[in-house]
Amino acid sequence: MKLLVTGGAGFIGSNFVRYEIAHHPSVEVTTVDALTYAGNLANLEAVRSEARHRFVHGDVTDREAVFRLLEPGVDAIVHFAAESHVDRSIEDSAVFLRTNVLGTQVLLEGARRFGVKRFLHISTDEVYGSLGPEGRFTEESPLRPSSPYAASKAAADLLVLSYVRTYGIDALVTRCSNNFGPYQFPEKVIPLFVTSAFADEPLPLYGDGSNVRDWIYVEDHCAALDVVLRRGRGGEVYNVSANNERANRDLTREILRRMGKADTLIRPVADRPGHDWRYALDASKLRRETGWAPAHSFEESLDATIEWYRTHEAWWRAVKSGEYRRFYDLWYGNRLAPG
Repeated sequence: MKLLVTGGAGFIGSNFVRYEIAHHPSVEVTTVDALTYAGNLANLEAVRSEARHRFVHGDVTDREAVFRLLEPGVDAIVHFAAESHVDRSIEDSAVFLRTNVLGTQVLLEGARRFGVKRFLHISTDEVYGSLGPEGRFTEESPLRPSSPYAASKAAADLLVLSYVRTYGIDALVTRCSNNFGPYQFPEKVIPLFVTSAFADEPLPLYGDGSNVRDWIYVEDHCAALDVVLRRGRGGEVYNVSANNERANRDLTREILRRMGKADTLIRPVADRPGHDWRYALDASKLRRETGWAPAHSFEESLDATIEWYRTHEAWWRAVKSGEYRRFYDLWYGNRLAPG
C-alpha cells in the first residue's frame, strides 16, 4: 500500500507514520506537511533514513502541488493536516477555515481525479460540542461545534461525506477523543503541565478545572486508524475512545502526584470563551466492527508520557525556544526531503 499522509510532521500524524512503517513491511509512506508552528521534522527523525518513507514540504491547499503528489499513484490518503488549537482559533479563525476546509476539498478533488482507493479523514470529538453529565456521543449525535476550530472540522467532515454521496469515493471519518503521548506540541495541556512541572513553573488551569475530557494514548489511536484504514466500511464515521474520562483538575493533580510535585504549582486562570464542559465518546461501533480495543491503560500511558518528556528534554526545550525550526535546514541541507 502506498500512503499519502498529510500533516505527518505533527503530533498524531508523525506517530501514525512511525506506526505504519514499523507494523507493515510493505507499506510506502509519503508525508506532506506545511511545517507551520506545530510541524516538526524532529518528530520524523526515526524514519529519516527509511527507504519506504519520504518527506515533502507542501501545503494541502496548494492544488497543483497536491495533484503532483497523487499523479504517480497513491492507494490511500490519511488526512491529518489541520490547524487544531482552540485558543488560536478564537484569536484568528481565518487560517483554520483555509487549512481545515479548503485543504480537505483540494485533497478530495485529487482523490476523485486520480482514483485514490481510500480516503481517511481524521476529525475530532469537538465537532459534537459540549456534553452534559450523562451519556456519550455516538456517530449519530448532531454536530454542534462551539469553537471556530471545531466548526472548521465539522465542515470538513460534512464535505468528506458529501463526496461519498455525490461522487462515490471511498472515504471514512474518524472522530477521536483527546490524545496524549510522545511528540505532542507543548502548548497542549498534558505536555504543557509535565514540562512546566519539571521546571517547577506554575500550571495554568482553566476556571475551576471541572471540565471533563476523555483521554486516549496516541499509539492506541494510531492502531485504531490502522484498522479503520484497512477494514472500515466506506462512507462511515467511527468514534475512537479509550473511555478514560478525567476532570481537568483531577488530571492536573494526577500528573503532579506521579511527578512527585506539590499541588501548589496549580494556578487557576480565566476560563476559555465557549469552553465545552464535557466530551465523552461511544466507540462501540469501532470495537464491534473491527475488534479494536486500546492496549494501554491510562495510568501506564501517563507514566510513559512523563518518562518520555523526562528523557527527551532537548526535544521539548527546542520546541519551546523555537530552535526546532533549524531541523528543517538539516534535512534539506542533506537533500533528504524531496519537494
